[in-house]
Amino acid sequence: MNGRLKAAGGAVGGGLLVAGTTSDAGKSVVTAGICRWLARQGVRVTPFKAQNMSLNSFVTREGAEIGRAQAMQAAAARVEPTALMNPVLLKPGSDRSSQVVLLGKPVGELSARGYHAGRQEQLLGTVTDCLAELRRTHDAVICEGAGSPAEINLRRTDIVNMGLARAARIPVVVVGDIDRGGVFASFFGTTALLSKEDQALVAGYLVNKFRGDVTLLEPGLAMLRGLTGRQTLGVLPFAHGLGIDEEDGLRVSLRGAVRESVVAPPHGAEVLRVAVCAVPLMSNFTDVDALAAEPGVVVRFVDRAEELADADLVVLPGTRGTVRALEWLRARGLADAIARRAAEGRPVLGICGGFQMLGELIEDEVESKAGTVEGLGLLPVRVRFAAEKTLARPAGEALGEPVEGYEIHHGVAEVTGGDEEFLDGCRAGSVWGTHWHGSLESDGFRRALLRRVAADAGRAFVPAPDTCFAALREEQLDRLGDLIEEHADTAALLRLIEEGVPDGLPFVPPGAP
Repeated sequence: MNGRLKAAGGAVGGGLLVAGTTSDAGKSVVTAGICRWLARQGVRVTPFKAQNMSLNSFVTREGAEIGRAQAMQAAAARVEPTALMNPVLLKPGSDRSSQVVLLGKPVGELSARGYHAGRQEQLLGTVTDCLAELRRTHDAVICEGAGSPAEINLRRTDIVNMGLARAARIPVVVVGDIDRGGVFASFFGTTALLSKEDQALVAGYLVNKFRGDVTLLEPGLAMLRGLTGRQTLGVLPFAHGLGIDEEDGLRVSLRGAVRESVVAPPHGAEVLRVAVCAVPLMSNFTDVDALAAEPGVVVRFVDRAEELADADLVVLPGTRGTVRALEWLRARGLADAIARRAAEGRPVLGICGGFQMLGELIEDEVESKAGTVEGLGLLPVRVRFAAEKTLARPAGEALGEPVEGYEIHHGVAEVTGGDEEFLDGCRAGSVWGTHWHGSLESDGFRRALLRRVAADAGRAFVPAPDTCFAALREEQLDRLGDLIEEHADTAALLRLIEEGVPDGLPFVPPGAP
């Protein structure tokens, strides 16, 4: 590494923006992979995403809410996540509006039109200040874009793709998912729709999810270079089990990865089936990743009552719209099916919004503004929505085991009874509820809960004694680093990070309209 990359002594650290031809092209995993590869080289690297739209979020140690993808990328970089890594987080509450979280704290609700009509541009200074601070304290900052940089209808107010790259003068690498098809057209079209000034920052391409013989791809890569004047910096092969906590696609995260791969055989005589209700505005569905990592635990997402019939455990996950999700459960017959399960002593677990739905009464003048709404009545809990959001990193004990988690909710729960305390919630019969996200990542607690669930369900399931979720996550991040190290032009990536935007990148007509 040369002197420019080192940020010590006040020098500015290097930077790179990973953009994508589309949403879900692989920006998050490539960013994480580059972070892990650099961290293994001894580089002080950190991730950054100026603006993230996601219902999957995390709470940092200073009590700031950021996207889970950035928290996982921080783990890849082997640094503690902070609000600087994701200064703007948008949490959709409907198709047209989102809660705006600025530097880890909610600052209000805005319509999409209101946000893009002025508020977004006002945040550019905050975003560039955060990036500058990270570059001052790190050797390299690997930025993740959002959607596509060629969304020409949004370019004027962009602060996360070319708007950020222009403001910070950092090179851009564009990732394309070849598994979807049309990757050459996507690379060419993305470049050709950018203005001359934006194109001058696009330094190359990365092909993601390639299957087959890479030599068959090489003629196309050569033609792409001839057409654009830019080289392809790597062809990453398709690999199962390499998703991380991304935005809102159910294909990503460790849970999705485990579902794609060969299911490990059960440690005991039987498997344990877990059905997760895919409620509207589902948030932090990554909570069940740790369950899916257990040998013999089969996790699936469901939206019909009959799909609960053979489930040993039903999970009601978090949601950004508790009252809306409750209505959805009732309309689809899932509420009645869950009530029957509880009456039969069959296990149900509610997490955050799911916990709130299991209670007796919900008073909501904040999120849905629906007033007083009856819950499912399966837990002795009353919930009142407060204007201030609870953001916390609690630790405690449950089922005789230490537990850590994080809280992100407006609902304040008053527990009025139950058979036993359960983290900040309670258990009543076979129904469990808590606000704590991430609790199932505590290995001893997860095993203890699964033993209780198996006993209540009458299953001869035994959790494996040695499953370590943190170790599995580390293995996954190392595999992402391996992909970059083995299949990307790491020398070219280093030059971009160290030396910045190369001179003389040609213009590809027609450019932005």
